[in-house]
Amino acid sequence: MRLLAVLAGALLLSGPLHPLPEATAAARGGGTPFSAPAAPAADGPRTAVISVDELTPSVPEKDDTVTVSGRVANRTGSTVKDARVALLAGPRLTTRSAMEEAASRTGFVPGADGAEVGGKDAVARIGDVPAGGSRSFTLRVPVEKLSLDEPGVYQLGVSLSGKARGGAYERVLGIERTFLPWQPAAPDEPIQLTFLWPLISSAHIGAYTKPDDQQQTPVFENDGLAREIAPGGRLQQMVSLGKDLPVTWVVDPDLLASVAAMAERYEVRTEDGTTVEGRAQADARRWLFDLQQAVEDDEVVALPFGDPDLASLAHRGRNVPGALGHLGPATELGRTTVRTELHVEPSTDFAWPVEGAIDPSVVSVATSAGARNVITRSDSLRENGRLNHTPTAARPIGGGTTAIVADARLSGLFRGDMTRAGTSVEAVQRFLTQTQAISAQQPDKQRSIVVAPQRMPTASQAQAMAEALDALQLDGRWAEFVGLTEAARAKPDPQANRRVPGRGSYPADLREQELRTEAFEEIHTVRESLDDFKSILSQPVRVETPFSVALHRAMSTSWRGERDEAAEYRASVRKDLEELTGGVRLVQKSEMKLSGRSATIPVTVQNKLLQDVENLELRLTSGRRIGLEVDEAQPVRVAGGHSQSVKVPTTAKANGRTWVRAQLYTEDGERWGEPMRFQVEVTEITSAVMLVISGGVLLVVLAGVRMYTQRKRRTEPLPDPDAPLLSPAGGVGDDARDGSGEDTAERAAGEGPDGTPAGGQAGDRTGDTGPGAARNRRPLRHG
Repeated sequence: MRLLAVLAGALLLSGPLHPLPEATAAARGGGTPFSAPAAPAADGPRTAVISVDELTPSVPEKDDTVTVSGRVANRTGSTVKDARVALLAGPRLTTRSAMEEAASRTGFVPGADGAEVGGKDAVARIGDVPAGGSRSFTLRVPVEKLSLDEPGVYQLGVSLSGKARGGAYERVLGIERTFLPWQPAAPDEPIQLTFLWPLISSAHIGAYTKPDDQQQTPVFENDGLAREIAPGGRLQQMVSLGKDLPVTWVVDPDLLASVAAMAERYEVRTEDGTTVEGRAQADARRWLFDLQQAVEDDEVVALPFGDPDLASLAHRGRNVPGALGHLGPATELGRTTVRTELHVEPSTDFAWPVEGAIDPSVVSVATSAGARNVITRSDSLRENGRLNHTPTAARPIGGGTTAIVADARLSGLFRGDMTRAGTSVEAVQRFLTQTQAISAQQPDKQRSIVVAPQRMPTASQAQAMAEALDALQLDGRWAEFVGLTEAARAKPDPQANRRVPGRGSYPADLREQELRTEAFEEIHTVRESLDDFKSILSQPVRVETPFSVALHRAMSTSWRGERDEAAEYRASVRKDLEELTGGVRLVQKSEMKLSGRSATIPVTVQNKLLQDVENLELRLTSGRRIGLEVDEAQPVRVAGGHSQSVKVPTTAKANGRTWVRAQLYTEDGERWGEPMRFQVEVTEITSAVMLVISGGVLLVVLAGVRMYTQRKRRTEPLPDPDAPLLSPAGGVGDDARDGSGEDTAERAAGEGPDGTPAGGQAGDRTGDTGPGAARNRRPLRHG
């Protein structure tokens, strides 16, 4: 913001945020912007400074008396003797360019500055004024003495005359020029005027809530918003003044959401990082109520939630994945918030880039979320010099998009330090006379003019704007007020420029203030982490809401010129999310021993959140040294505020040590949190256990041998009764041995193979006793 101080002989002007080109003869009376002359140094050719602190009425009528009051300051370095302040009636100025030319003149110009108005009240003798001293003055003159004939803008001057530096003669030592509109009767076709009344603030709430707070009490980063809505605060003044004005309210829904949060229990973060109870609930409720009443019959335009910086997105964030995807949800959230808090249906058809500066990429991004109208400014969409009038604001620029071209001169008038009465008076008079000059350009043709002031006016700037609008909305004036939607529907001037300037024309100083690409990459990283986090929560909305709106705020236009503060805000949001996600983690294990080849490894998952976590799985991986094989992934579900032990079966192929890595994964296979590593030792089976096991195995083997032997005996064929028992050699014959190798002699003396007497077994067939019966007999099968 640039404040141009005005000394004697120059009109106070305030320039816009980015430089405006000089007015040219080709732009006489048109909407082309101008730049004001630099203020002279205190030791320049002017020897006195005059400030007009009051001019009433600002739009005089026939029977009025014009009162001009203010102060003069002596900058000559010596006493000014017999000082006298007089009112000068200057010429009628027919164009806006003529007004700028008059304002740019330095020093008193005889003839061009008019003559003193007669009458004793039009001259104030203030005596001697010492060097560095000042005096107040008041001048009064009836309108009839100002020679106001035809409707138009008249120059009015206040001069200081006296003797300085030992001079023998009186001379004009300084002059202050202002302008007076004269409109004795309403024009046939008044201009349609749309004045935007912005309710926008910076981001005040992060994503932090206390970990143990089930109610999720909002925590404000500071107490700045409470001061703004308190009586006399900036936002309180904007609502109080705007309720009686014919304006279009342009609202950042984030402001409404923040004040609504402040109307309930909230906390404020202190410098040492702790939080204290907020105490502005009454002011918040009163402000919301007053705003609801103020906008009841007016048009409300809702910006996307958080007022995202469209130019930064177009130039720095467009190629970052997901960056443009924030605009659609922000627009819908903005609409819903305004409906909820103000009980009106807002328009979301308008996009408002910073300072109205556009290029093709800005227009493309501005309309990507559904806006069909882009609010720009006449110092961005410049006229080509062929027009001798200020054209209607609306004009199509292709693709179904309409540019709403706000007048740059009018939009930049209420900048600077309006706490100075002289600054405020000049801004009001400039606004009135500029609009009157626009009306006089084509009195028989109605045109639509839009004024888009700075996004966050101060309280004093808002008071100056309100004063100008109050004076202009009286009956018989040269303007009638319409809403922004009606202005967008106005018939465009066929000769007005409709070509969007190229990307290289975007102002360098505005580009320097943009959010960097790194900022959008940080936002993208947080967004990805948030999406992963939501997938494991039983109540994801508790996390989605605060962090999503915090990411919208991280893209806000209010971060322009505050790069460090913006980075701190993003870092705060990222840290808050990391603290939450860190509440779901693996508990570190110490070294564990596995006795045997197969065992179960327990891993503890901790959940410090106030809600359950689910849709997680635990996977273990091990080194290959001992061939430790881990079973498949295990599902994880942990209740809020609890820990859960998850058991994973394992099998080892060898003894020894190895590292095991535990990792949580989301349902879609993404890693969750940090891995946890621990050592596992697989040991030999102990001696005592080995003795017990060996004894048991031996018994089982012996029992098996006995059972096998008995079964073999039962399957032996009976001996032939006719066969000799002994071989001729006196030994046991080969035929006398059965398959088990036992002597038939032993069998004859004792039991048969199944323990029955040797003479046979009950149930044997009696007919199978002939020769060869022993070979053909089928063995018995035991059950």
